[in-house]
Amino acid sequence: MKLKYFILLAFVLCSFTKVSAQHSVTNDILNEAFAKAATQHKNVFLMFHASWCGWCHKMDSSMNDISCKKMFDDNYVVCHLTVDESKDKRDLETPGADAYRKIYNGEKEGLPFWLIFDKNRKLLGDSRMPAPGETVAKEGQNVGCPATKEEIAYFTSLLKKTSSLRDPQLKVIEERFGKNK
Repeated sequence: MKLKYFILLAFVLCSFTKVSAQHSVTNDILNEAFAKAATQHKNVFLMFHASWCGWCHKMDSSMNDISCKKMFDDNYVVCHLTVDESKDKRDLETPGADAYRKIYNGEKEGLPFWLIFDKNRKLLGDSRMPAPGETVAKEGQNVGCPATKEEIAYFTSLLKKTSSLRDPQLKVIEERFGKNK
C-alpha cells in the first residue's frame, strides 16, 4: 500500500517539476527581455511564432529590414516564443510559451500573435485590431503581420503610442510593411 502512495507521489512530483521547468524556460526568456528593457529604457515586443508560419517570417523580415531594424532595435527588446509546431518539430517549441499566450487570450488568434509591454510588464497593446466602430477587439481580429492599409495603420498607431518613433519613421515602417502581400 505504501508503495502505491510512493509511486503516486513520485508521479505527481515529476509532473509538477516538468510543468515548472516548462514555465521556467519561458520565464527565463521573458525575465531577460524585461531586465534588458529596464536597463535600456525600452519596451518589450513579444512575438509568438512558428517555423512553418509564412506570415511570421514576413513579420521578422519586415522588422529586420535595413530600413526598419534600427527603429525597432532603438525602441524595443524584441523576443520570440515558439508555439504550434507540427508534431515532428515539437522540440522547437518554447516550453511554457503556449500557457503564457493563453494568459493574453492569444491561443485562438493565429500567428504571428504579438504583445507590447512596458519594462514593468504592463501590457500596452497587442495584435488584435478592433473592427471599425469598436473599441475592443474580438476573438479572431489578429492582424498578425500587418499587410493591409488598415492593419498597417493600426500597427503604426501602436508603435507611435509605445515608442519614440515619429511620423517620418513610422512612414518608413508603413512603406516596408506595405510590401507584405
